[in-house]
Amino acid sequence: MKNIFKTFSGVKSLIQNLDIEKINALSQKVDLNEMIGIVSKMSEEDLGKMMKMMKGGGGKKEIPPINGDFYELGKTLPPHEREIQLRVREFMEKEIRPIANDCWNKAIFPMEIIPKMAELNIAGLTYSGYGCPGHSALLEGFIAMEMARVDTSISTFFGVQSGLAMGSIYLCGSEEQKQNWLPKMQKLETIGAFGLTEPEVGSAVAGGLTTTCKREGDEWVINGQKKWIGNATFSDITVIWARDLDDQQVKGFIVRKDNPGFQAEKIENKMALRTVQNALITMKDCVVPETDRLQNANSFKDTAAVLRMTRAGVAWQAVGCSRGAYEVALKYTNERKQFGRPIASFQLVQDLLVTMLGDLTAMQSMVYRLSQMQDNDELLDEHASLAKVFCTLRMRDIVDHARELFGGNGILLEYDIARFVADAEAIYSYEGTKEINSLIVGRAITGHSAFV
Repeated sequence: MKNIFKTFSGVKSLIQNLDIEKINALSQKVDLNEMIGIVSKMSEEDLGKMMKMMKGGGGKKEIPPINGDFYELGKTLPPHEREIQLRVREFMEKEIRPIANDCWNKAIFPMEIIPKMAELNIAGLTYSGYGCPGHSALLEGFIAMEMARVDTSISTFFGVQSGLAMGSIYLCGSEEQKQNWLPKMQKLETIGAFGLTEPEVGSAVAGGLTTTCKREGDEWVINGQKKWIGNATFSDITVIWARDLDDQQVKGFIVRKDNPGFQAEKIENKMALRTVQNALITMKDCVVPETDRLQNANSFKDTAAVLRMTRAGVAWQAVGCSRGAYEVALKYTNERKQFGRPIASFQLVQDLLVTMLGDLTAMQSMVYRLSQMQDNDELLDEHASLAKVFCTLRMRDIVDHARELFGGNGILLEYDIARFVADAEAIYSYEGTKEINSLIVGRAITGHSAFV
């Protein structure tokens, strides 16, 4: 009698808790008899799993934070350098991200950000003296990555200023030239550019520049053209590399923007790094005093020393561009819904994201070690070249995968990814093409030079 009463009470409780309206609505969508038949045949274990899944599906999932530094390499920086890295990240998010797409679309450089960037005190980061902070090459790499993670154009502007232009004077200038120029450039009061590439001479610069220089008394006369020179439309000075007609060696010069015979014309209609103001420079009997010749630049080997130092930065830029693309794609997959679910919950999407993250983490580990070698004065041309080759190749894959995840929205500038895809093409080409850098590495590992 007790068991009958207990069963009756259970049935009564079940009937009282039934929501007839919901049952009617459900019966319009599924065959209840069939569903009851299926459920009745399920084991207790399977029923428990189903109930757990149904209960869990109703709650709001907590999405993990978006972090492209999966192995947390940034946390290995000393506390004072980590603070600088995070300060640069905050600057890029607050000052640059809101204007990045508009500047890129209009092909204009936001001059108003230069004084704000100066307050970060990061120009000439690794140099000692002359008002420079004297931090590690590793931190410099992280800063290049942080900038490119938001806007590769801004990272390129800074790399030209702090690396190529200041680096040329720091490595090849006289003490007087360093004292005169570097403190002002460190404060971004004087903006610099770097003129090496020419209209007809890109990868072959080591074999002979067509821009020439000839000494006449206490002056030098420079003739020729330079192309793709970043910052040069508004720079105060441009470091120009030219072939001496007398000894056929490469010399370096600090050419001022108001120098007679010097003209910089903006290159229009670019599909990448549109915010960067690249110029075609024409020099016709451009007269430069001997005091503005870089006193310790006497051959292309001296030019190559500057490029070796900055090529590591380009590899870090590739990491930054890749990280930016990965992070915006990951964010998008949690926001974009198809078939009633975020596309981040689909197997193929997760597989693609993991592939991107694997490549990105490998790139980060590689450039991390590269900068350690630079800090230890162990960096060779082939080390920098291998990083440039590998990182830019993987970058192309990552931005391509990211673009794929956006579907049709990927071609719209408002989603950022289109800018990352386009800018990646410039990073892939400048500071030495994939083929040239491969030959540098090939020569190092085989002992044979395959250059023409």
